[in-house]
Amino acid sequence: MHFAQYYLDCLSQASYLIGDETTGRAVLVDPRRDIDDYLRDAEAAGLRIELIIETHFHADFLSGHLELARATGATIAFGEGAETGYPIRRLRDGERIYLGVDPATTADGAATTAGGAATTAGGAADRADQAAGRAGRAGRTAGRTAAGAPSGVTLTVLATPGHTPESICVVVHEQPDAPEPYGVLTGDTLFVGDVGRPDLLAAAGLTPEEMAGRLYRSLHGKLLTLPDATRVYPAHGAGSACGRNLSTETTSTIGEQRRYNYALQPMPEDEFVRLVTAGQPATPGYFAHDAALNRDGHPLLDPAPPAALTLDAALAACRDAGAVLLDSRPLAAYTEAHFTGSLHTSLDTRFAEYAGSVVEPGTPIVLISDPGTESEARLRLARIGYDHVLGHVPDPAAELARRPDLVTRTHRLAAGAALPADAQLIDVRNPSEYAAGALPDAVNLPLAALPTSCATLDPDRPVVLYCRSGSRSVIAAALLEARGFRDVRDIVGGYEGAVSACG
Repeated sequence: MHFAQYYLDCLSQASYLIGDETTGRAVLVDPRRDIDDYLRDAEAAGLRIELIIETHFHADFLSGHLELARATGATIAFGEGAETGYPIRRLRDGERIYLGVDPATTADGAATTAGGAATTAGGAADRADQAAGRAGRAGRTAGRTAAGAPSGVTLTVLATPGHTPESICVVVHEQPDAPEPYGVLTGDTLFVGDVGRPDLLAAAGLTPEEMAGRLYRSLHGKLLTLPDATRVYPAHGAGSACGRNLSTETTSTIGEQRRYNYALQPMPEDEFVRLVTAGQPATPGYFAHDAALNRDGHPLLDPAPPAALTLDAALAACRDAGAVLLDSRPLAAYTEAHFTGSLHTSLDTRFAEYAGSVVEPGTPIVLISDPGTESEARLRLARIGYDHVLGHVPDPAAELARRPDLVTRTHRLAAGAALPADAQLIDVRNPSEYAAGALPDAVNLPLAALPTSCATLDPDRPVVLYCRSGSRSVIAAALLEARGFRDVRDIVGGYEGAVSACG
């Protein structure tokens, strides 16, 4: 078996390439939009990607199923409850996907069985064609042949609604009759240290409590019935807004999670529902946008580098087309000098997620990036479906020096310094962080919610912002300054610095 995890640190996102080295058949699970690594590795391993499995409609990134299908001809597959704007194959609960040798199919197509029917990964033809000997990747038979038992890598689909209605997990077997699975790809149903959040579908009329109940039954009725030694491969890790307690570890086992995952401890369903619906991170504004694009379809990734724009052209785009200047330089450079009204999120942080928290989907963007980093900034934005990058301003440092009339700096308070009179003290961390400890009189307005919640603040009174260590507060300060707040400051070192300064 060929098994590879691809972990993207900047989005805390994992995808998986699984193949049978005997037949060369492979599947790709939860791909990101830039697919070159998958194609290169599959070719090097002698694998053909025949099926693309999405464990659910992702909200935190734009999936690469359309790009991968175009490049390989593979079929896109979702759980049975999925409704999409493009052709898919629906995977049924309990369905088996054979990547190895199965006598019930032709040699060039991976077979699946469910309820006695076998279907290849490439699609389905009717039983009459199969009986007539019309071989191909899309063959179907009414049942198993007597020619022998299947062998090789086998996947089993588990319907696990809860995070979303169509969520599935994929159990991986090195052989179909192996006494224990090799592992299970758990998507956003089970993480290392946490479980999927059930509160992202309120707009679809599904309450967090209803989805949490489904999640409880999926965990206890499906995943926790697997042997303790079964490896767990989730879709996300620490830092993701898809949960509140995700571990930095990217793999685990069912046994470890049964013992140490707070959400899997013995408890009745109603207690579980209360537990997992409380204290979830604020949802970044781009989540609903990405979930819709992953469901309905989207343009393919454009790999071209961003165009170079003069500063005058960039300012004209802001004035005439509603564009924003997005400064991706390191925090120290931005706070020292930046274009007035520009937004900020550094490439050395969770750049795309924070950009998606403060920039409205569909807004044209002009990048203010250190030379040589503009293509990386554009790619990271494309990974969350922010394709409207008009270009970048080359050599921002020189332009800032040339136009001091357009430049400002971030006003920062030393940890422990006195606050301005009548200041509005705002904690931009997530609710669980705030609940664990906050500065006196601070109001919790998480960064992801700030574009709308800032309407509750008085723009004519001083605003002092803080986060954990001083990164998110600078992003928040840039947003408020762009919205016309007159006196905005942030605390250097954030909550941790303030606590240390106070002894």
